Amino acid sequence: MSRLRELYQGEIAPALMKKFEYKSPMQIPKLDKVVINVGAGDAKDNTKVIDNVIEDITLIAGQRAVPTYARKSVANFKLREGMKIGVKVTLRGERMYEFVDKLFGFALPRVRDFKGINPNAFDGRGNYSLGLKEQLIFPEIEYDKIDKIRGMDIAFVTTAKTDQEAKELLTLLGAPFAK
Repeated sequence: MSRLRELYQGEIAPALMKKFEYKSPMQIPKLDKVVINVGAGDAKDNTKVIDNVIEDITLIAGQRAVPTYARKSVANFKLREGMKIGVKVTLRGERMYEFVDKLFGFALPRVRDFKGINPNAFDGRGNYSLGLKEQLIFPEIEYDKIDKIRGMDIAFVTTAKTDQEAKELLTLLGAPFAK
């Protein structure tokens, strides 16, 4: 079992139960899934790009990433319906906790001039989204082997009902929110 999951069960869940005065342990918010998404618009010209992105995200997440496809054709972008234009991976369970631990504890502090993540990026229903400008902050990615620096979107989906509950959960999990 990962260090973060043990921490959740041992300390975080009881702390949340006490702070928000839940009547049942089933009301305690928990991390449901983490979705990593990379949009690769330049993939319409070169099909090898998607394979490189899948390889990078698979290394980062520890789970095979899948391509995403265009839903509509857009003439201005030279985009046809069904073209591969991105990559995503959904993490749950053990891999999710390992990724979150690596992201909060190791990767984010490597960002230059890092002052914390935006505490206002909640969606109103207890989910949090985070954008990264480059994949190089992860230790698995070697600078010499990448074809292009790419950003990614990371969405944390929780069972929390409010943003306040979700923020407290993520803070206890180690999220470095800016003050």
